[in-house]
Amino acid sequence: MEDSSHSFSAYFKRATSSLVVLAILWDRPMYGYEISSQMKARSRGKYTVSVLYTVLYRLQEQRFIEIAKTEVVDGRARSYYQITPAGRAYLTQTLAEYQELSEIFLSLVEGGVENHE
Repeated sequence: MEDSSHSFSAYFKRATSSLVVLAILWDRPMYGYEISSQMKARSRGKYTVSVLYTVLYRLQEQRFIEIAKTEVVDGRARSYYQITPAGRAYLTQTLAEYQELSEIFLSLVEGGVENHE
């Protein structure tokens, strides 16, 4: 059985999780659980990230997101994250690059699978 931490799916999620978080935060600030719930809902349960807070902290360090506000709910602090102008620019540029690379990849492998079955 293949180690799921080394699967294509795991690598893909690690590579794209920052972009997913930025896209989710595009319209409004959200707190961690809300971001996770949106990810799950938008992907119909297929895309989840077990290390969401690591992604959030990295995006903060890169200044792509910031804490919009913090409130205390049931005795616990809840921080709402929002995308910054730098985060919007990064996401826009990276999605364009992703689209271009996806098209190149598909043209490279087109017909390859059928020829090897």
